[in-house]
Amino acid sequence: MHLQLPDWIDEQARCTIVYLIVSGLSLATSFLPIVRSLPFDPAWIAVILCGVPILKEAAEGLLMRFDIKADVLVSMALVASVAIGEVFAAGEIAWIMTIGALLEDLTVQKARAGIAELVKLSPEKAHVLRKSGEETIAADDVKQGDLVRVLPGEKIPTDGVVLEGASAVDESIMTGESMPVDKTPGSSVMSGTINQFGTFVMRATKVGKDSSVNRLIALVEGADAGKAKIVRLADRWATWVVVAALLSAAATWFVTGEIVRAVTILVVFCPCALVLATPTAVMAAIGNATRHGFLVRVGDALERLASVHKAALDKTGTLTKGKPALGRVYAQQGFDNDELLRLAACVETSSEHPLGKAIVEGFSHRNHSTRLAAVKNFRMIPGKGVEGMIEGTTIAVGSLQFAAGERRESGDYALLETAHALAARGYTVSFISVDGKLAGFVTFQDAIRPFAKKVISSLKILGLTPVLLTGDHEAAAEQVAASIGISTVIAQCLPETKLKFINCEQRQRQKIVMIGDGVNDAPALKCAHVGIAVAGAGNSIAMEAADIVMVGERIEEIPHLIRLSQKMMNVIRINLTMAMGINFVAVILAMGGWMGPVVGALVHNAGSVLVILHSASLLRFRSSER
Repeated sequence: MHLQLPDWIDEQARCTIVYLIVSGLSLATSFLPIVRSLPFDPAWIAVILCGVPILKEAAEGLLMRFDIKADVLVSMALVASVAIGEVFAAGEIAWIMTIGALLEDLTVQKARAGIAELVKLSPEKAHVLRKSGEETIAADDVKQGDLVRVLPGEKIPTDGVVLEGASAVDESIMTGESMPVDKTPGSSVMSGTINQFGTFVMRATKVGKDSSVNRLIALVEGADAGKAKIVRLADRWATWVVVAALLSAAATWFVTGEIVRAVTILVVFCPCALVLATPTAVMAAIGNATRHGFLVRVGDALERLASVHKAALDKTGTLTKGKPALGRVYAQQGFDNDELLRLAACVETSSEHPLGKAIVEGFSHRNHSTRLAAVKNFRMIPGKGVEGMIEGTTIAVGSLQFAAGERRESGDYALLETAHALAARGYTVSFISVDGKLAGFVTFQDAIRPFAKKVISSLKILGLTPVLLTGDHEAAAEQVAASIGISTVIAQCLPETKLKFINCEQRQRQKIVMIGDGVNDAPALKCAHVGIAVAGAGNSIAMEAADIVMVGERIEEIPHLIRLSQKMMNVIRINLTMAMGINFVAVILAMGGWMGPVVGALVHNAGSVLVILHSASLLRFRSSER
């Protein structure tokens, strides 16, 4: 039988679906008059196909690990039902239990399907330089020390160091930074990042599972709902429920003398719904979080996130874009600011570099009606700058050495002093020369994200107090904080400063979520009640210290993540209440003789299905406020 099923459903689940279809048909057939002419009850097919795997798993857990779980009680109910001649009841129990297990498995698989989409980052091929020539091989086959040529537009196959050539690399997939990073001999590069402009030769340093992209994938695969404390609690409850069920069944049999009532108690007392209540909700919530750009590394992270009081946020790359925006123009004496910006924008129209685009966008924003002149003899030197001829004048934009070389005039030093002072305050500077003479420079700032203010407002609505922790100067930090609505600012932070703040607050019973991206954030991420790392700074230290990794630049989704965690806890509470309520009512009915094994199996397992479906609703949850 061939079923057209989604790709994310694995082969074992596909086989289970086939078994369920065959078993369901066999149970339906057992009601038909033709059964009387058959040598056996068709319900036996359901007992074998669906029941035997349950019996096998229960026996392995009990004998090898002394693991008393729900499947032990289910197995007892199956055996007891067959013993009293209720083959249909046994088949129904096995069939519905298998449906519940399948739904749980599909919920988990659906959740992890989103994760699989996020980790399709690994490069497929690499151009390795051998003595015999260049050879194209699978990226996974690259060895440490191999020389690899990387062409424009290709993913870098491994971590390594540039030996020859120069280029600019898009590292946003690893760092969240949209601006390509210039690479020259001696620069380090990361696997999974994209080479944009030039060709270079690199030496592979970290390959296979040690490479940056595979370390990120390992973080994704580390998401495990079984780590949640509340899941372990439910498992412990399941063990005690098994004991209680056995005692109740034995007592009922002793008092009434009716084995059917005892068997029914075993059927309805199964703690399946109780056990499924939490892990299905956790995994569904993890799947939802994944689709919104979050990789949940620790199962109970969402549980802890639901109870946080404060949000400590890093500034650069988190609340700011990580994308340059044109600032001021500083023209040398004898040059006009507007004219100098126009010349720079003209030559940068042919550039793909983010700083060049920022110049063009900035000029267009300030001079809507001014048309840019065509550039001739354009050339771009990766890692240095661009050059071209505008209206008969040679214009160069880029580093000081590229734009003006070693030539210096008396008036240049005051300009250079200003540039160096601005660079020390965190501004990015690009120099402009006209016919080889230093004419001035432009500055760039990391612009605040347009949604940052709304994110902070949403956090306040959720009851969280935002705090800005940054290594920036106090004046710059205060300016950013005031513009987005943060009143508490701690500037010029060292790693120990952030850690001290987190420790101090938590000693006062303030549960804090820390959001950061750099090495200096790692101690605070590790110490915080919940740590959320932006996949940034080109290192794995922050990601490994955090409970949750935020991929890319999706800080606008943080309020949704917090609402999701709160919704998840509500779903778990409803699940547990529903599971225990259904079991309690069913046991009373079974003790009184008002419910037989067949109906008991249907009622009990319907509860398990309801719990799983209720948990699966978290996959579609979307906070109302955007």
